[in-house]
Amino acid sequence: MKFTLSWLKYHLMTEATLGEITDKLSMLGLEVEHVDDRAASLKPFKIARVISAVQHPNADRLRLCVVDTGDDQVQVVCGAPNARAGIKGVFAPSGSYIPGTDLTLKPSKIRGEESNGMLCSEREMGISEEHGGIIELPDSAPVGQNWAEWAGINDPIIDIALTPNRGDCASVRGVARDLAAAGLGHLRPLPRGDAPGCFVSPINWKRDFPEAAADACPMVVGRYFRNVKNIESPDFIQDRLRAIGLKPISALVDITNWLTYDLGRPLHVFDADKVHGDLVMRFGRTGETIDALDDRTYELDETMIVIADDTGPQGIGGIMGGIEASCTENTKNVFLEVALFDPIRIAKAGRQLGIGSDARYRFERGIDPESVQWGCEIATRMILKFCGGEASEIVSSGVMPPKNAPKFLRADRIKTLTGVDISISQSSVILKNLGFIVEEKSDGIEVTAPSWRPDIDGEADLVEEVIRIYGFDKIPETTFPGTLSGLRAPRNGFQLRAERTRRALAGRGLIEAVTYSFTDADQAALFGDAVPGLVLTNPISRDLSVMRPSILPTLCSAIARNQARGVPNPLLFELGPQYEDDSPGGQRLVAAGVRVQNAVSRHWSESPREVDVIDAKGDAFAALDAAGAPVDNLRLSRDAPRWYHPGRSGSLRLGKSLLGYFGELHPLVIDKMDVIGPVAAFEIFLDALPLSRNKGHARKLLDVSPFQPVYRDFAFIVDQGVESQKILNTVRNADRTLIADVTLFDVYQGKGLDIGKKSLGVEVTLQPKSATLTDDEINSVSEKIISEVKEKNGGDLR
Repeated sequence: MKFTLSWLKYHLMTEATLGEITDKLSMLGLEVEHVDDRAASLKPFKIARVISAVQHPNADRLRLCVVDTGDDQVQVVCGAPNARAGIKGVFAPSGSYIPGTDLTLKPSKIRGEESNGMLCSEREMGISEEHGGIIELPDSAPVGQNWAEWAGINDPIIDIALTPNRGDCASVRGVARDLAAAGLGHLRPLPRGDAPGCFVSPINWKRDFPEAAADACPMVVGRYFRNVKNIESPDFIQDRLRAIGLKPISALVDITNWLTYDLGRPLHVFDADKVHGDLVMRFGRTGETIDALDDRTYELDETMIVIADDTGPQGIGGIMGGIEASCTENTKNVFLEVALFDPIRIAKAGRQLGIGSDARYRFERGIDPESVQWGCEIATRMILKFCGGEASEIVSSGVMPPKNAPKFLRADRIKTLTGVDISISQSSVILKNLGFIVEEKSDGIEVTAPSWRPDIDGEADLVEEVIRIYGFDKIPETTFPGTLSGLRAPRNGFQLRAERTRRALAGRGLIEAVTYSFTDADQAALFGDAVPGLVLTNPISRDLSVMRPSILPTLCSAIARNQARGVPNPLLFELGPQYEDDSPGGQRLVAAGVRVQNAVSRHWSESPREVDVIDAKGDAFAALDAAGAPVDNLRLSRDAPRWYHPGRSGSLRLGKSLLGYFGELHPLVIDKMDVIGPVAAFEIFLDALPLSRNKGHARKLLDVSPFQPVYRDFAFIVDQGVESQKILNTVRNADRTLIADVTLFDVYQGKGLDIGKKSLGVEVTLQPKSATLTDDEINSVSEKIISEVKEKNGGDLR
């Protein structure tokens, strides 16, 4: 929401400085995002007079101008066709920053002649797109004076950020009202008064909605104007609209834009001569289209409110008008529309059509229902004042929505919620200054919100209003009672597990990402079955329409965006929720990650290698180990879901509990996600891990044996279908007290082995705890290992 300081003071009588106003706005919850002080940026520009202007000796289209700046006379090379002796214009000396061209002037030579400064056009000054010549000022303009101050455009522009509930402050008057309530001035009364009509309107309003959808447009008011002149609007309207980034068009259009920003009352004017029959508020119909004022054609449907005449839609209700019945400089007769619309329907239609108009912005936040009446009167007076003509009697359809119901604010509720002791009488004064109707009771106050505050829903909202006007900076600091030594750790076991997992994955070179918990329906289908309960009824956008069944689609989308921007080998992980169904237990806490393309960067010392299932397995085991899982007891299987490569993936289980998946993603999935592969991925279900029974926070004691470990290698010949993990588990379980580690160091198939057989080389680490191992003890363990592998896996010692 943008406005100028002078515009604000049009409603607020105050002596406060710009700094005081912006500080107070932020304290009121109207966060100031930016202040553009044009007086500071235009300070170097002065009013100057051209003493002489002669032809440049080396250029046909340039002139040598001697300029009187008030302090000195300088030579300027100028190419403007209207540069001549005696003219007064705007002079920028050397060293000035020119906002319209984003340049800083320097003394220079142009075609061999010195030039010190510039005579500026309106585009170079950044005040319009006009650049046909330099600015011509009247003879009364004082030479040497600051041009911005003389022209009255030394007006700071304030830009504030509004929360969605503060639609009342999507207007300059609404902002002024809050500042006045906070004691920073007095709100000027809004001119009221009826503007009687002198004839019966030839156009009437109709509403054609099903009874159950009558709230789509509760009320609409209109007025016919004849014999108007759609000339330029007054300078003060044009200046302020231009200052906030709106282009002045004509008096009729500028009046509607002015009232939208000034009073938060969007409205629309139709060229009455282009309207056929009466105007009807109704829902759109399948196949209907409209050519809108933004020069785009939109397809309408049965959920969208349209304003139609006998020929079809002439406007999208609450969002944008159509070009067919728009006003031009030739418009003579006008019909004014002032309506109320359902905020939810406006928001959904605007999102579906992709239109972000000023009208939609206000209607979807809720506007003052009473503005249909006073908005029509104020617009009538402005049209008659600036465009002339005559106004008809008011025509309307529908009824005014009921007024806000009273809410009760208990006497102790402010202190309970904020810790600040504010008296009932002081609260009453604050609420009255905000426009609330207040009646004090013995145990609190009964409060009725004004019509422009549809966001006030309960007692907590009233407390918020009181405390923000009272001042968040006045909330006293309170020392935490007692000592911190007796407090328990603020993080529970799940939080500690998540933190350790996050650190472990970051330590392996993966970068943490935070993505939406929503994804595209087509992408979600690649990573799980469609669940109706996970489809959003009101999505943020079409590509965020379902709750993600896995974190991998959102990570893959992030990978695709990085690759499209030239980021090589992006490595990402995320720790967050994914959704299996809409039941209370359908949300899982998951750590997932992806590695893409090359496992290592290009280097002279080693050959490049693409990521594979082993990389994914390493990440998965590292995450589980950090989370506290007994990784030595994990069981691997080949039943990874369909989005993994069937021959290069696996599942991890602890007993009957599924802990996660790892492997390379299926090539078809990678292709549909627009990712350049291969992709090695993993998913770890952190909430499937049992919490440690240890209620304390002490680490496990370090158990280091003083005796030398013994290493023995074994090579077993097994069937080709036997998984190496089964061999490792069998060897490890042969003697849990002595065997400290088992690793696979070789896999061989080929010459010397029968067809269908393979050789697995296993290194076993024996770690004695009480005494050095004897040969007999070592041989005993070795024989037991060989026997167990033979019995359980059919393996023979090679």
